[in-house]
Amino acid sequence: MPRAKRLQVVSLTSVKSRGREGRAKTMEAVKDAVDTYDYIWIFSVFNMRNQYLKKVRSEFKTSRFFFGSNRVMAKALGNTPEEELSENLHKVSEALKGEVGLLFTNQTVDSIRSWFNEFSKDDYARSGCVATERIVVPAGEVFRGYTKEPFPNNMEPQLRQLGIPTLLRQGKITIDYDYTICEEGDVLTPQQSHLLKHFWIKMAIFKVELLGCYHKNSGEYIAYNETSGTGNNNDSDGGDME
Repeated sequence: MPRAKRLQVVSLTSVKSRGREGRAKTMEAVKDAVDTYDYIWIFSVFNMRNQYLKKVRSEFKTSRFFFGSNRVMAKALGNTPEEELSENLHKVSEALKGEVGLLFTNQTVDSIRSWFNEFSKDDYARSGCVATERIVVPAGEVFRGYTKEPFPNNMEPQLRQLGIPTLLRQGKITIDYDYTICEEGDVLTPQQSHLLKHFWIKMAIFKVELLGCYHKNSGEYIAYNETSGTGNNNDSDGGDME
């Protein structure tokens, strides 16, 4: 008879060790970046999409991006004036709140702000996003996109499964009355987001917002309000970081 297998106790010590090792490597990399680069930017990403983030990274190959635990990055930079690696760097640590990242670079403030202000990508909204407009499918043959292309007839069951009361007539997908996919301001459900994608309607915008910048040589940190395009200087003496 085959031997009965006994339950074995597996130690998780190695897993925890790798976690500590990973945090230590991140802290060391952040500290090295502080020594290497003149500017540190804090940024957040709206409608995160990996393919667009790769595009951003490819544009800044000589710079360094850091994502991850704010606590780990803040500890590496220094949480207090006594711990900080350079003058006023603790202000960057204080600003690490929410889902943000760090960009270390030697490029000028104007060039960084100009590039990120211009860079954005339209994409399909996911479940949980807010609809930016009302979308109604008119009665008759069902078309998609702003170019009004007809759906292939083999998609009729899928559209019906997503809630549209479709009928297949003479090889064409039709509906007998107007169907509203979403209203402006709706928090999109998975069903609505799938329908918008099938109809080629993009409501999300991938955008990197710059929240603040630290200049190592001057020890100055400036918080930015990108919506109004103005900076909020946290230091009393003000000044330009260029």
